[in-house]
Amino acid sequence: MAESNREDGPVELSGLAARIEALFHTVRRPDREQYTNEEVARACREATGESFSTTYLWQLRTGRRDNPTKRHLEALAQFFQVPPAYFFDERQGAEIAKELALLGALRDAGVRSLALRAVGLSSEGLDTVSELIDVIARRDAARRHPAP
Repeated sequence: MAESNREDGPVELSGLAARIEALFHTVRRPDREQYTNEEVARACREATGESFSTTYLWQLRTGRRDNPTKRHLEALAQFFQVPPAYFFDERQGAEIAKELALLGALRDAGVRSLALRAVGLSSEGLDTVSELIDVIARRDAARRHPAP
């Protein structure tokens, strides 16, 4: 995941920055809008009683700082309602990221509608739907990236 930076060129997000950024993109306010850095920083300050500025959070999100304290990561985990292991354990972090991606996809009304309609289908029916999705995904990929 890359972040554009006009002054320094593109910045490649580290594992930590990418994970924090994924939380912002997936976990939303009740009105479905993204949380702002200020909202999250304020909540983390209140949770830890420690300094946690909007700028510091921006630096963590963009990879400009990558060595936060354990308490800061625990506060972020608490705010976004993920286990702290999301930041500390590579294997668990990957599993949690998959679950977050699924939740993010289910936020899309079309995906949610399709998933709800698939409830109750037989195993054979689910296999057929899965095969159709694979065919459509390959067709869409070929359209986006035609062979030379």
